Amino acid sequence: MKREEMLARAEAREEVWDVVIVGGGATGIGAAVDAAARGYSVLLLEQCDFGKGTSSRSTKLVHGGVRYLQQGNVSLVMEALKERGILRNNAPHLVHELRFIVPNYDWWETPFYGIGMKVYDMLAGKYGFGPSRILSDRETLEAIPTLETAGLRGGVQYYDGQFDDSRLLVNLAQTAAEHGAVLLNYARVTQLIKGAGGFLQGLVFVDEECGAEHRVKARSVVNATGAFSDGLRLIDDPEADPIIAPSQGVHLVLDRSFLPTDSAIMVPHTRDGRVMFAIPWHDRALIGTTDTAIETPSLEPLAREDEIDMILDTAGGYLHRRPTRDDIMSVFCGIRPLVKESSSKSTAALSREHAIHVSGSGLLTIAGGKWTTYRKMAEDCIDHAATLGQLDERECPTKTLRIHGHVDDPGEFGELTLYGSDAGTVSELIDSSAEFSAAIHPRLPIRAGQIAWAVRIEMARTLDDVLARRTRSLLLDAAATREAAPAVAALLAAELGRDQAWQQTQVEAFDAIAAVHSPS
Repeated sequence: MKREEMLARAEAREEVWDVVIVGGGATGIGAAVDAAARGYSVLLLEQCDFGKGTSSRSTKLVHGGVRYLQQGNVSLVMEALKERGILRNNAPHLVHELRFIVPNYDWWETPFYGIGMKVYDMLAGKYGFGPSRILSDRETLEAIPTLETAGLRGGVQYYDGQFDDSRLLVNLAQTAAEHGAVLLNYARVTQLIKGAGGFLQGLVFVDEECGAEHRVKARSVVNATGAFSDGLRLIDDPEADPIIAPSQGVHLVLDRSFLPTDSAIMVPHTRDGRVMFAIPWHDRALIGTTDTAIETPSLEPLAREDEIDMILDTAGGYLHRRPTRDDIMSVFCGIRPLVKESSSKSTAALSREHAIHVSGSGLLTIAGGKWTTYRKMAEDCIDHAATLGQLDERECPTKTLRIHGHVDDPGEFGELTLYGSDAGTVSELIDSSAEFSAAIHPRLPIRAGQIAWAVRIEMARTLDDVLARRTRSLLLDAAATREAAPAVAALLAAELGRDQAWQQTQVEAFDAIAAVHSPS
């Protein structure tokens, strides 16, 4: 998957595209996979990098949503649990089951959550990941030895799914490309083209790398820009009412010593009405998340001081060693593209179900939802897009469509497991030279060869692309990643044919991004 080849294909096509998708996150790329797998011609345009926004900043869980069960939204939970199972089957190199422990400190919690998790098991049916059960205080501490012991009465065990979001997104992009889709990052849509009846006929995009403008014709246009959906809707109709109620979720990354186990903690109720998770992830402990309504989404959302304090305070109530700001290795925020409901006063109360909106011109906007249900969202989206574009009806094949990288035994690849079937080739590249086999930093588990692979095969174009998304360096250790940036910039420049001035600009731009992820 090379950007130069993708751009050449987009420029060469004179025919009308069946589906043009704007937005390169989970929703957009999921829709591209679906449409391309049905045999439609597909062009996807992303103004920055694939997954630059929310899709690389999730809690790293593929789950049914215990909180949605508490809210009584059984249909959403059942759909998510089914999609969780489908995703594990289609991408076992990236999705695996994870044991969760709900620690109980009040007498009523064990029977209450024990019954709730049995209902969760029942709703999962054949897609279940493992049985829930009630644990004694001793069993609970064996599972999570760093729990606060004072007042601990026991716990409840259940299973959900864990994944690496941005690696899945890269593999989905590769899957779409393998089925004929053309995908472009750094391609910003600037104009929608309408015909005599006011209906969409195409759009204009700008190649952000060189400034060239391109016009494309489309039978249907999908707005899958997530938290930024209202921006494209206003281009379509300057008087359109906003439909997005953005909500910010903050996550803290700590040293693994706070959670030296393969099990996770689920705190069922925090003071802002959300559940909180502490999960093992890439040899770190990841804790989150908050739910804070915001006015305007941004590409680099900043964690508020009170959000960081709330996470630290909540975690400190359950861990015998209270984490402090000095323990934070990285901070990251995701913006949820929740769909507005006039009667809802808090974002925690808004449904996570997706919604499809079709404007008078035929612009199809899909918003809401979550990573777990991306495939079902894509199916619904392309069903509608096919109708709008008067395309031949074709069955959705993605329930059993293997995602790029699929392997039956992903564990055999060790630290390169996340590359799945590409792991052997990545390993060969790493071993091909002393330069590529070197770690980019002593505190980061990333080799220089992985940077080269990201550029050559995965369309990475900037320091941010390789350090925040193709690898997860920035999320694992912000300080170490900032230190590694100049050397990685030199690697990138060699791969992309850039000069010293470009390297310096990249380092400066990335340092500003990394500062947002730094704890102080």
